[in-house]
This record gives sequence, C-alpha cells and structure tokens, in this order.
Amino acid sequence: MPIISPGWTGHRRPGSEKLPPAQYLVTDFPVLSAGPTPRVDTRRWQFTIRTETGQAHTWDWTAFMALPSENITVDLHCVTKWSKFGTGWRGVSVDTLLAGIETAAEFALARSYGGYTTNLPLHDLLDGQAWIAFRYGGADLTPEHGGPARLLVPHLYLWKSAKWVTGIDLKTKDEPGFWEQLGYHNYGDPWREQRYWGD
Repeated sequence: MPIISPGWTGHRRPGSEKLPPAQYLVTDFPVLSAGPTPRVDTRRWQFTIRTETGQAHTWDWTAFMALPSENITVDLHCVTKWSKFGTGWRGVSVDTLLAGIETAAEFALARSYGGYTTNLPLHDLLDGQAWIAFRYGGADLTPEHGGPARLLVPHLYLWKSAKWVTGIDLKTKDEPGFWEQLGYHNYGDPWREQRYWGD
C-alpha cells in the first residue's frame, strides 16, 4: 500500500494556487523604490507617447483625466518575492492612449519622473494588459505607490509597472531600462521566475 495516496499533493496555503513560484503572500503593500520619491504636482504633470519617428502625443492632467477610465482588480508580484492578491485600481488603458497613433514599433520604454526607465515588448501593453493608473484602493494614488500616476502591467514583475510615469517611447529596437541594465531579467515573467539575467 502506498504511503501517499494517488493524487494527493500535500497541504497548500490558502491562495497558493495563484502564487507564482517562490512567491509569498502579503496583506500590506510594501514600498520599494530605486531612489527618492518624486512629488509631482498634477498642475505640471504631463504624459507623452513618442513614436519611433519622434512624433509626440501629450496629455496634461486635465486632458488625461477626461479620457475613459476603468476599474481594475489584479494580483501583483514583486521580484523581491512578495505577492498581493486582489488589488483595486482605476486607470486609463494603454490601448486608449495608443488609439489613433500610427507606429511600426515592437518595443516600448516607459519613462518616469526622477529618471527611472523600464523596457517592455509593445504587445505586453496592448489588448487590456496595461494601464496608467491614478487611483488605488478607492483613493488617489499616493507618491509612495507611484502617484499621481503609474504604469500598471500586472502580468509581469512589479518593477515593470513604472511609478511616477511621464511617458512611453515606442521603439523599433529593444532598449534595456534601469534595472534591466543592472542585471534584472529583460522580460520579467513571474510564472517563469524571470528575475535576473539567465533565468
């Protein structure tokens, strides 16, 4: 008689079926940043999408807030191994921002106030996969969590969701961002544990 019954896989923590490999669940929202926290006044905030030809499409805060927005509930996964389930946001889909913009680009580089950058394949920002979020938990997004607005790309590790975002450059060639140049994985899929170069 087998010691372990067929099909038995052991006891799992509640919610662990949704946890990527090596992640652990948190109920708070840890704050991790590469440098000082910018304090960006919405009166001078701008968001610019720049195409590979140099054409710029810019929104100030008033124009950005006039765009259609939606509520989003997503799980977050940080490269430092914490995950948070069911986070509630409100934001403008990147699809909305890119509507009507002609581009042959295959890559994107998100830019932030303070000089932070991160790179992504453009297709990871499309089809309802990414937003510029301005509210979290029913309140305006605080500077500590990237306010007044941050990129939100929940299917990748959280460093790809650039805080204090000020624009997205569309690129025909991939250009590694801040952490990617320092050894973090170029893509960052939490389900494949793509934390660092070589993963």
